[in-house]
Amino acid sequence: MSRPHVVIVGAGFAGYRAARTLARLTRNRADITLLNPTDYFLYLPLLPQVAAGVLEARRVTVSLPGTLRGVRLALGEADRVDLDGRTVHYTDPEGAPGALRYDRLVLAVGSVNKLLPIPGVAEHAHGFRGLPEALYLRDHVTRQVELAAADDDPGTRAARRTFVVVGAGYTGTEVAAQLRMLTDGLARRTSLPPGPRPRWILLDVAPRVLPEMDERLSRTAERVLRARGVEVRTGTSVKEATHDGVLLTDGEFVATRTLVWCVGVRPDPLVEAVGQPLEQGRLIVDPYLGVPGRPDVFACGDAAAVPDLGRPGEFTAMTAQHAWRQGRVAGENVAASLGLGRRRRPYRHRDLGFAVDLGGIRAAANPLGVPLSGPAAGVVTRGYHLAALPGNRLRVAADWLLDSVLPRQGVQLGLVRAWSVPLDTASPELARVPGGPDRAPGAGPDSEETSP
Repeated sequence: MSRPHVVIVGAGFAGYRAARTLARLTRNRADITLLNPTDYFLYLPLLPQVAAGVLEARRVTVSLPGTLRGVRLALGEADRVDLDGRTVHYTDPEGAPGALRYDRLVLAVGSVNKLLPIPGVAEHAHGFRGLPEALYLRDHVTRQVELAAADDDPGTRAARRTFVVVGAGYTGTEVAAQLRMLTDGLARRTSLPPGPRPRWILLDVAPRVLPEMDERLSRTAERVLRARGVEVRTGTSVKEATHDGVLLTDGEFVATRTLVWCVGVRPDPLVEAVGQPLEQGRLIVDPYLGVPGRPDVFACGDAAAVPDLGRPGEFTAMTAQHAWRQGRVAGENVAASLGLGRRRRPYRHRDLGFAVDLGGIRAAANPLGVPLSGPAAGVVTRGYHLAALPGNRLRVAADWLLDSVLPRQGVQLGLVRAWSVPLDTASPELARVPGGPDRAPGAGPDSEETSP
């Protein structure tokens, strides 16, 4: 009798945990294939530190073949799911089509940048969901500071050293806090002409930063940002973006060459193409993470609208904490459906709190509901990340130690160009390449930057 075949689409927090759990429970009694565009799991919470030069890029990537024993990796992007034919169709990195037949399917494709119908944003803003975007932002910010130091025009110089971040959630707050420190260091080393420091503006339509967190932590984060020189503007967003700057909803025009879009995420477009009932773009599942009417299909993470059993009538939020735990439950329930593990169980969660790294020794955290700030929160936050990382812990700790005693290396690598990381993309984990199917018109490896 042939062994059952389980296909997991996506290796984010949910997909990675599901694959690891399944491999442990099935003990080589099932074939497990993980379909993903890259050969690594990306630890997204530390991505702002990559953009700020605190961590090297490989520190936040965990090898899939090296850490998932008993799981076969199929490199490619899923194009279509045939539920009736039990087949996932995909395209590999070299453009060749492929297909995977399954007995059980786990959809964990994650999310992409959330778009809003604001003129100019898709053309002039850049998101922050993948490693290429973080590497591009680091180069771009460094370049703007260096160009400002050599520019004789006061207006252009001011625009180059003005940076606008839209979205004061976890990602936007951490990006503004971390990169504020980076630009201050760059400005000291590049001999900027006399004038104000590099300017950072953090915008959000919400009445406060980090609206998802306790108000005390929100106040702590805002206090740190303002003390560091970040202009926090709540109740304000972007009305229009142009090459020369952004028009705000309060009527002010801010001249800038940098617009970072961190307003949130939306489910991967593949979810809608599956053709099953959705809830705000997410695939509706039952408490056991199964798709109703499809006993062979499961979904978890940002791709799934999972009932919140602690809040009847609501669904769990699209956070890494939920995705990581749902991945484990999905793996256990898939194994149970094959008769290879414990009986299935519903997804229930207990809030362990949240942590926001504000750079240096500053952070805001509420582990188990206990609000912390300052160095104590910094220790808790970094300890949490080290515990949650599936690998590279010593390398990350070493980078943190070196960053505390040595100046950061403010150099451009030039590996990622603006046109290769568009905001409107279904694959933020991959940079566009010359001659690829999504190549920008007229773009090439030597094309001029087209960022704002």
